[in-house]
Amino acid sequence: MNYLDFEKPIEELFEQLEKIKQVAEKSGVDVSKTTVDIEEKIAATRTEIYSKLTPWQRVQVSRHPDRPYTLAYINSVTDNTFMELHGDRTVKDDKAMVGGFGSIDGKTVMFVGQQKGINTKMRQIRNFGMPNPEGYRKALRLMKMAEKFNKPIVTFIDTPGAFPGIEAEERGQGEAIARNLLEMSQLKVPVICIVIGEGASGGALGIGIGDRVLMLENTWYSVISPESCSSILWRNWNNKERAAEALKLTPDDMLGNKLIDGIIKEPVGGAHINHEEIFKTVKAEILKHLTVLEKLSPKKRVDHRIEKFCAMGVVSEE
Repeated sequence: MNYLDFEKPIEELFEQLEKIKQVAEKSGVDVSKTTVDIEEKIAATRTEIYSKLTPWQRVQVSRHPDRPYTLAYINSVTDNTFMELHGDRTVKDDKAMVGGFGSIDGKTVMFVGQQKGINTKMRQIRNFGMPNPEGYRKALRLMKMAEKFNKPIVTFIDTPGAFPGIEAEERGQGEAIARNLLEMSQLKVPVICIVIGEGASGGALGIGIGDRVLMLENTWYSVISPESCSSILWRNWNNKERAAEALKLTPDDMLGNKLIDGIIKEPVGGAHINHEEIFKTVKAEILKHLTVLEKLSPKKRVDHRIEKFCAMGVVSEE
């Protein structure tokens, strides 16, 4: 297991546990009581640490290498009924953006999301979860297909940002994202957007316009990453913790500012601790919100969606 820097006390306890188990195997001594004591201490230490995470620590948890990515969520909530669809019908198939139909408890849903890759080779193939313009055009093509067949849409957001390369700008990165914002705001079917990791800048917003925008407990959503903010304001990354605090990028901050609609609880210690539990929780949240949204007329859904996003950032002074 990989440990973050602030998880050092947990790592040391696990090392103790492993040594005791090794001694027991060699000597045959009963260490069950000691093992239970250490396991209880691990649980208590993890609960204490995760009850008071700073914004920067939440950013670190959102990037944990053991954290499940989009395809893991899709394959789990759909009971492996997911059929991936490819290509934007213009340039190519962007591997950083995945999507397709899947069945969740007998209900057909269009899933779309950014995929980072589970190892070094796959991260390169997936471009580290940073889509090019064709990725956003593929996402829009799939969402319009879902609208055509009257199927709800669920998006999983997990990106450090849209790919910033020259070739991406040449192919219209800004226009592709802007087009998605316009079209998603007018989709007639239910749209649920879930931030499962990093939600950075327009790269996240390009698939983030929905009737319900939810964030997992240890994720972040902001116009810029703490490191980039620090490099702009202080010309280095040394103030990233200060930037993370100032950006108000945590789920609690976002909910308090009415920029999202809800927070999905993670297992104590983060989603990477128990994949099955977080998959079960996310599935339940999707079904819960779909049940409510499907009772509304298409016009009401669109009107509410537009009103919600238009109200963001509006300040009235009396």
